[in-house]
Amino acid sequence: MAQLLEGARNLGWVLLNSFLRFIFVFINNCVAIPSYCLYCILLQPLRVMDSRTFWLIEGIMFKWMLAMVSQWGWVAGYTVMEWGDDVRPLSEEEAMVIVNHQATGDVCTLMMCLQDKGTVVRKMMWLMDHVFKYTNFGLVSLIHGDFFIRQGKAYRDKQLIYLKDHLDRYYHSRDRKWIVLFPEGGFLRKRRETSQAFAKKNSLPHLTHVTLPRLGATQVILKTLGPQQENGCLGTEASTLHPSQSGSKAKGLQWVVDVTIAYSKARPMDIQTWIFGYRPPTVTHVHYRVYPIKEVPVETKPLTDWLYQRFVEKEDLLAHFYQTGAFPPPKGQKEAVSRAMTLDPVQLCVIQFLAFASGYLWYSVLQYFYCCLF
Repeated sequence: MAQLLEGARNLGWVLLNSFLRFIFVFINNCVAIPSYCLYCILLQPLRVMDSRTFWLIEGIMFKWMLAMVSQWGWVAGYTVMEWGDDVRPLSEEEAMVIVNHQATGDVCTLMMCLQDKGTVVRKMMWLMDHVFKYTNFGLVSLIHGDFFIRQGKAYRDKQLIYLKDHLDRYYHSRDRKWIVLFPEGGFLRKRRETSQAFAKKNSLPHLTHVTLPRLGATQVILKTLGPQQENGCLGTEASTLHPSQSGSKAKGLQWVVDVTIAYSKARPMDIQTWIFGYRPPTVTHVHYRVYPIKEVPVETKPLTDWLYQRFVEKEDLLAHFYQTGAFPPPKGQKEAVSRAMTLDPVQLCVIQFLAFASGYLWYSVLQYFYCCLF
C-alpha cells in the first residue's frame, strides 16, 4: 500500500511539473513569437535602406528565440556532451552540416549545442520537413529564410529546383554561413525498414542505427554554394588546415561538418519530452567530424559513395557508443575526450526578461490603439 501511495505521489508530481512547464512554454511562445514577428515588420524600412543591418538584428533575435527553446530542455536537466573535432573556429566560415535524424528532439539538441558557437545560430539556414512550417515556430523560420522541403517521389524533382532557387535568392543576401540538413530524409524509425530493404537489394551496407542518406539536397547545396569545381571535386583556395591554424576566408562552402547525435540507451528524445520534461535528466551526446570541402566530390556517383561512407562511419560510431557509453577515440589517440556544453544562466534570464518586457510593451501599444479605435 505504501509503495502504491508513493507511486501515485510521484506520478502526481510528474503531471504537475509537466503541466506547469506547458503553461510556461505556452506563455513563452505567446510572448516571444509575436514580438519577433512585430519587430521584423516594424524594421522593414531598415531592410530596404540597409539590409545587412536588418538581418544582423533579425539574426540576434532569432538566436534568442532558439536560446529559449534550449532553455526548456536545459532546466529539465537535458544537457549535451560534445565529442570529436572542435567546430567553434569554424563559426565565421561557410559550412554544410549533415546530421543523422532520429526524432524531433534532434533539432532541439542542435539548437542547444550550437548556442556557444559564435555567430553560427544567427547566420545559419535550416532545411526541414514542410510540416514544421505549420508549427508554432514555422512563422519565425519563414521570416528567417529557412527552407521547408516536401518528401516523396512525387515532389522530389520540383523540390530540388525550389531549393536551388531559394539558395540563390536568400543564402548570400542574408549573410548565411552554415546550412543544416538531415540527408536521411526522415526519422530513423520510419525509414529503417525501407532503407535496409534497399541496401539488401543493391548490395549496400546493412545499417541499424542510421539509414542510407538521400543525395538530392546535398548535391544541390554543394553545386550551388560550393567554390569552383576542380577535377570533379569542389576546389578552394583555402588551406585544408583547421581554421584555428589558418586564417583563410575564401568565398563559398569551405567545410562539411558531420554531426552524429547519440541518445542515452538509444532512446531518441522528441519535442514533447523537451517541452513537458517528463523524462528524467539525461545527457545527449554529439560527435563532430570536420571535412575540408576539397575532399568532397560533387558528381553523382562519387558523391553518393562519399555520403554513404559517412553514414557507415556514423553507424560504427553509434554502435561503439551504445556498447561502451563513449565514442571511439580519433585515429592516433588512445582516448576520446568529451566536453560538456553549458548554457549561460544569466544570459538566459536576460533573454527571458527582454521577451516578457517586449511582450508587455506590444500588449500596451495594441491595447492603446484598440481603446482609441473603439
